[in-house]
Amino acid sequence: MSHNDLVEIDHLLARYAVSITRGDIGGLLAVFTPDGTYSAFGDTYPLEEFPAMVAAAPKGLFLTGTAAVELSGDTATGTQPLCFVDHATHDLRIGYYNDTYVRTSDGWRLRTRAMTFIRRNGAHDSGRPHAYQPAGGSGPSGSEPSSGGTVPGGTVSPRANRASP
Repeated sequence: MSHNDLVEIDHLLARYAVSITRGDIGGLLAVFTPDGTYSAFGDTYPLEEFPAMVAAAPKGLFLTGTAAVELSGDTATGTQPLCFVDHATHDLRIGYYNDTYVRTSDGWRLRTRAMTFIRRNGAHDSGRPHAYQPAGGSGPSGSEPSSGGTVPGGTVSPRANRASP
């Protein structure tokens, strides 16, 4: 493993956490490859849907731990712990990201990020469908959960986004 590669990936993941905490969509998009995806709630979302998903999510602190990364040439995989703290209620949501990374001409980037939530009962799952609906209707659907659902590290209130973005 190259120490420089690990430092660069660590910095990439720090930029992800700081960008999403600050609501900096440009910064968030910049840490992904153009074909990057985010998976949760039983579906996978392409990069172009990130702005609407983040806009629908509550705001708060994305507190991430050091990722366990396995390098393999110009690709890598990793798992990074997450504790999201809602700014309004200070409610916590915990879990971890499973990632794939790729070295590009601009440095290391996230290609995929998949969220796993850790429930109070000890279950690990990808989350519940939520109020966010892609414009084309291709994302999760169905009734809105009474407790809200989740977006990258956060939760969407059932009333947060009743209209399509």
